[in-house]
Amino acid sequence: MCGIAGWVSFGTDLTQRREVIDAMTATMACRGPDDSGTWVRPQVALGHRRLAIIDLPGGRQPMAEAGLAAMVYSGEAYNFTELREELSKRGHKFETDSDTEVVLHGYLEWGDEVVDHLNGMYAFAIWDERDEKLVMIRDRMGIKPFYYYPTPDGVLFGSEPKAILANPLARKVVDTDGLRELMTMTKTPGWSLWKGMYEVGPGTIVTVDRSGIRTRTYWKLDAKQHTDDQETTVERVRELMTDIVHRQLIADVPRCVLLSGGLDSSAVTGLAAARLAEQGERLRTFSVDFQGQEDNFQPDEMRDTPDSPFIRDVAQLVGSDH
Repeated sequence: MCGIAGWVSFGTDLTQRREVIDAMTATMACRGPDDSGTWVRPQVALGHRRLAIIDLPGGRQPMAEAGLAAMVYSGEAYNFTELREELSKRGHKFETDSDTEVVLHGYLEWGDEVVDHLNGMYAFAIWDERDEKLVMIRDRMGIKPFYYYPTPDGVLFGSEPKAILANPLARKVVDTDGLRELMTMTKTPGWSLWKGMYEVGPGTIVTVDRSGIRTRTYWKLDAKQHTDDQETTVERVRELMTDIVHRQLIADVPRCVLLSGGLDSSAVTGLAAARLAEQGERLRTFSVDFQGQEDNFQPDEMRDTPDSPFIRDVAQLVGSDH
C-alpha cells in the first residue's frame, strides 16, 4: 500500500524541522509496516512508509539521484520491466530491481511526460533539485489517494489527510461546505472534507515552485461508441483482463486476491489462480464478512442472496488457499 508525505517551504529551513516530517510520516504506519524513511533538504522534506512488494532490500524510500531529484512513491508501475529496458538503452544505470527507481529515472529522462509511459496505479511526488520544484502525479483513474494543502510559502502533501494535519501549518477546520459534502452520496472532484485541503485529481499533475501552484490534466476518459460484435468483445475483454491480472501478479511476496463472490473478483481470482498454477503456486484468497451475516441474511434492493455461497464455490473451483 505505502504512504507518502512531504513539505515544501521556500521560506523556512526545513533541516531544522525534521521532527515535523517524522510526525507526518508516522501517521501512516498502517499503510507501510515494513519500513520508514525521510529525506530532508533546506526547502523540502519527504517521508515514506513502505509496504514492501518488489525488491524488498533495494526499494527503500525516499529514493534520490544525488543533485538531480528525489522521490516518494506509492503504487506500482506494471510495465516497469519494459521501461527499465528502454531506459537502459538510453544510458540509464540502475542499482536496484525496484519499479520506484525506474519511475525516477523515467522522470529524469522525460520530465513530467513520464506519465505517458506508465501503466499502473500510483501517487508520487518528485523534488526536482535542478529547478527547485515539486511535481505531484496521480494515476489516471485516481486509484491511489493523494492530498495537498497549500501554504503561504509552499505546500504540504500526503497519502491521507491525517499526514498533512500532523503539520502545525495545517488548520483542522471543517466548514459548512465540507459537512454538506460529507452527508451526500457523491463528492465534488478535489474535495477532501478539510477546509484548505484538496485532492490531486485523477490523471492530474500538480507542480509547485517559487511562483506558485499549477495543475495540468494529462489524461481523461473519453466515451466512444462500441461497434464490436459479442464474440469480438468477449475475446477483447479476456485479452485485456488476462494481461492486467498477469502484470499485477509481479511481486517478491506471496500473491493474494480479495474475493467477494461477485463477478469482478471471481473473474480476477480465476485468472490469477490459473497463472500461479502454471508457476507451481497456489493462490491465496481472502474474504471479509460480518459474523452471522449468512444465517441472518435478509434480501434487500441491493442484494437478494448472501455472498458466502458464491465465495465458497469460486474458492473450491479454482482450488485457492482461502
